[in-house]
Amino acid sequence: MSPRQRLLITIAVMATTVMQVLDTTIVNVALPHMQGQLEATPDQITWVLTSYLVASAIFMPLTGFFTDRLGRRRYLLISIFGFVAFSALCGLAMSLRQIVVFRLLQGAFGASLVPLSQAILVSVYPIEERGRAMAIWGIGVMIGPILGPTLGGYLTEVLSWRWTFFINLPVGILSYVLALTSVPDTPRGKRDMDWEGLIYLGLSIGALQFLLDRGNEYGWLDSMRIQLAAVVALASLGAFAVHSLSPGGRRLFDLRILADRNFTVASLLLAIFGLGMYGSMVIQPLFLEELLHYPTLTTGLVMAPRGIVSAVSMLIVGRLITRMSPRVLITTGILLSGVGTWGMTRYDLHINEWDVIWPVLIQGLGLGMIYVPLSTVAFASLPRESASEAAGLFSLMRTVGSSIGISLVTAVFIRHGQIAWNAIGGHITAFGNATAAYLAPLHLLPQAPEGAVILANTLNQQSQMVAFDAAFWFIALSFATMLPFVLLVGKHRLGGETTPAVAAD
Repeated sequence: MSPRQRLLITIAVMATTVMQVLDTTIVNVALPHMQGQLEATPDQITWVLTSYLVASAIFMPLTGFFTDRLGRRRYLLISIFGFVAFSALCGLAMSLRQIVVFRLLQGAFGASLVPLSQAILVSVYPIEERGRAMAIWGIGVMIGPILGPTLGGYLTEVLSWRWTFFINLPVGILSYVLALTSVPDTPRGKRDMDWEGLIYLGLSIGALQFLLDRGNEYGWLDSMRIQLAAVVALASLGAFAVHSLSPGGRRLFDLRILADRNFTVASLLLAIFGLGMYGSMVIQPLFLEELLHYPTLTTGLVMAPRGIVSAVSMLIVGRLITRMSPRVLITTGILLSGVGTWGMTRYDLHINEWDVIWPVLIQGLGLGMIYVPLSTVAFASLPRESASEAAGLFSLMRTVGSSIGISLVTAVFIRHGQIAWNAIGGHITAFGNATAAYLAPLHLLPQAPEGAVILANTLNQQSQMVAFDAAFWFIALSFATMLPFVLLVGKHRLGGETTPAVAAD
């Protein structure tokens, strides 16, 4: 295959990757605007997010099945066409019911775009260049979610929330044309759908997503709904494992892929990585906007260096990965990510822009150093014919890890905020000397209505500051938990003559 053809293939699949991952976050900032126009409650409007995530998570592991049945290029073209078509319908939706249905279908068609793009790049690049290919692919996967809120905020403020969906049309059309003319196809084979396995998997993922989305609202395991969701998720997952490992019969996907140590360890590390990365992306904008009162666009600009540094880091690591042990690169990335997140635990209500940005820079540098080696190690010792199926599972682990991370970080934030509010509030009394001294410069008394308002606002700010600090510490500890698992990753360099040793190590 010529370098020119590889370049066209890379552009085609990268455009689809960025388009799909961008849609996971670009809509977030537009939800308040959508809520008013679609006449939805705050609880109902979140269905726009969860419907997309659930459909995407269910269909992502089916990438291998549909690739075998349809061929890689045909399945890619169908996925791009369906994703773009339902993006347009989401932008034209006139009711909550319509947009939820269209988001479900958009997620179903878009689920395969990221794993397909990864599988295609793994197949068309030789092993000695695969690190560079995964670096390019990783840039799209990480930059999209990071820049999504910034682009979404700009489009919503300047145009309309509908343009957060319409933006997919030009990118999708370009991707479709390039994929049609450059992406090679694969042979089609006869493979029957495992409907029983699909039902088990769908129930497990759907129940898990419900548990994560509604856990805080219903009080986690204190609620019968959450208890039932947990039982359904675990029972369905167990039934799916038993069904898939039983001899004979149809298989939704081959679980024997998990017997490859590099793939399994890399997937587990990716799930924890998703917790830290997406947890930071959710909690940091809240801190900047709610406590420091940054405008939406300013928040996006302050967070943008994380994506820029990550991209540069990935390009550098893409060149180093054939010369250094992946363990060294991943460990260095974890340490840098942890140090950057530790810097966020030093935030307070009086910091300046540089105090916000330097932890973001260090964390972004570390995130880029983790993602490329993980993506390369996962496929280092797998046969090429398993690439599509493995890519679906790999992307599913990232999605599930991200969902769990967002929910856990949010739970830590809410719980510690409540604890801090009660602890700090217990020391504020109307007749306390400290309370009177705090209000004295304003010539107010604690009993005055204006004084009570100021005390309430101060209490809220301080308790939230404690909560944000606890959330950042939790994210820092999540990176620390990755370190023991790195020891299970193959220690040999990836590429050239050392590659076969990865599987044996």
